[in-house]
Amino acid sequence: MEHQNPQPVVPSRPAASPAPGPGRTVISETAVAKVAGIAARAVPGVYSLGSGPSRALGAIRDAVGSSDHAAGVHAEVGETQVAVDITLVASYGTPLHSLANDVRAAVYRAVEELVGLQVIEVNVEITDVYVPPPVKTTPPATTEREALL
Repeated sequence: MEHQNPQPVVPSRPAASPAPGPGRTVISETAVAKVAGIAARAVPGVYSLGSGPSRALGAIRDAVGSSDHAAGVHAEVGETQVAVDITLVASYGTPLHSLANDVRAAVYRAVEELVGLQVIEVNVEITDVYVPPPVKTTPPATTEREALL
């Protein structure tokens, strides 16, 4: 005799969409690099991504209202895995090893969650440290009367 469960079967997670049909999905290196670049830029202590020449080109892009989110990022995409190389400039005062670890963690998380590929490595190269220019102090303004004396 079969035992029948009077309770309806409830899936453990809601179905977001019907089961996918046949086909192939290709995610480009550029798409992965952009996701990784956006994640890396969001980490506190990252001043900019890229080397000197790529940052100069980025400044020109910014001036004309365009931006390259993949600047300073190279991704190698395979069938199910990806490797990412990031070149960045750190803000002065940020511990560099901690910054590299934070960037690595942010990129792992973003690429695996948003792209759906397994990240096998994230290499971080810190090429420079940005030191802000000194704050210019203006001398106290002299009044007109003091100028006449």
